[in-house]
Amino acid sequence: MIESRLISLLRRSKSVTQKFSSSNPREWKTFTTPCGFSNEHESRFYSSLPRFIPAAETPVARSCVGYGLRSLLQSNCKNFYKPPFRNFSTAASVSAKDTGGLKLLVTAGPHAQKAVGIWLFVSAAWVFSMVVLGGVTRLTRSGLSMTDWKFTGGLPPLSDEEWLVEFEKYKQSPEYKRVNKGMSLDDFKFIYWMEYAHRMWGRALGIMFALPFSYFLRKGYITVQLGLRLCGLFALGAGQGLIGWWMVKSGLEEPASDYAEPRVSPYRLAAHLTSAFVIYSGLFWTALSVVMPEPPAESVAWVQGAAKVKRLALPVSFLVGITAVSGAFVAGNDAGRAFNTFPKMGDTWIPEDVFSLKPLVRNFFENTSTVQVTLGISTLLSYVPVSLGTAHQAGALTLLTQMILLNHTLRRPSLQLLKTLPSVAKTA
Repeated sequence: MIESRLISLLRRSKSVTQKFSSSNPREWKTFTTPCGFSNEHESRFYSSLPRFIPAAETPVARSCVGYGLRSLLQSNCKNFYKPPFRNFSTAASVSAKDTGGLKLLVTAGPHAQKAVGIWLFVSAAWVFSMVVLGGVTRLTRSGLSMTDWKFTGGLPPLSDEEWLVEFEKYKQSPEYKRVNKGMSLDDFKFIYWMEYAHRMWGRALGIMFALPFSYFLRKGYITVQLGLRLCGLFALGAGQGLIGWWMVKSGLEEPASDYAEPRVSPYRLAAHLTSAFVIYSGLFWTALSVVMPEPPAESVAWVQGAAKVKRLALPVSFLVGITAVSGAFVAGNDAGRAFNTFPKMGDTWIPEDVFSLKPLVRNFFENTSTVQVTLGISTLLSYVPVSLGTAHQAGALTLLTQMILLNHTLRRPSLQLLKTLPSVAKTA
């Protein structure tokens, strides 16, 4: 069939034959198709043409036959050859086919997975450090030292005059009037630098996250699913600055009582801390999913056992998260300094005012006695020093990290992996 089509093409191309009769046939041997029809293959093909097509014995006819064959190859190869187009949605669909139904979050191979995974783990570690630094800022009572806020931030005071201006602003705050009255300029500089470092560390995190994210998008490493998830986390991170200022603003207002110390709202503090925990958990879970698309399942029995363990791991993880977030109410109410004895709270096992607020639910968030019952015994007995208080908060986040890792390891594998697993793992 190919022979008849080539002969028909030659008969309909007399003008082409005449054109090529005056040219050097070797010029056509430099042509290659997208399918890779090279000069070496071409010469072998020409030597075998007379056996199949008698009309191809002359050089001119050979050139025309070669030209016709190239045309056929080009038209057929158009269905196979596609120009490279770096689009993460296209790459995602290809990767899903290559992995037998497993949808990878990162395309372009193991190198891209490693690069994106490292970036996400570093981002999660940065958020971890932000939480710890926020705890130090809170414990040193530095959070209310800056009485204004800009989304993009700015330079700190660089001259004595600028420091005096900032100090005068702080002197108008309730915290200075009721707690720190008579504070020296050097003491103010310390708490100012703590709050300034906390804010700028968060802004640096935004830059560190956005730049690699843009690069990986440009390279086409990130799928649509991962891109949307990271955009959500980035938006939540940007909103953290607004939540933080909303929290600080509550501490710059005059307290309702003349004898009460100015504090940030425990509800706003809890919102700020919860948001940070959500961002951290999302980044850490996503990083694990990038570098470990499938759980380390060895057999169907392993999968079934993991499912049983997960039924217990999920509620425990939820309890750990709730306990960690409740620390915001302890800090917001200064409950850690209320009863510095254990196991008794003061002289009694249960304080008389444990349910004194109305409605009843307020006691679990605003009543100093109720909020401190089960948290931080060592920190409590030491009257909440900065070192132990910081270690207590870091320990809570570390425990949450372990629970995230456990639940990620126990997750159900893909259907494709389940089909390949033996019933029972083979022993060595």
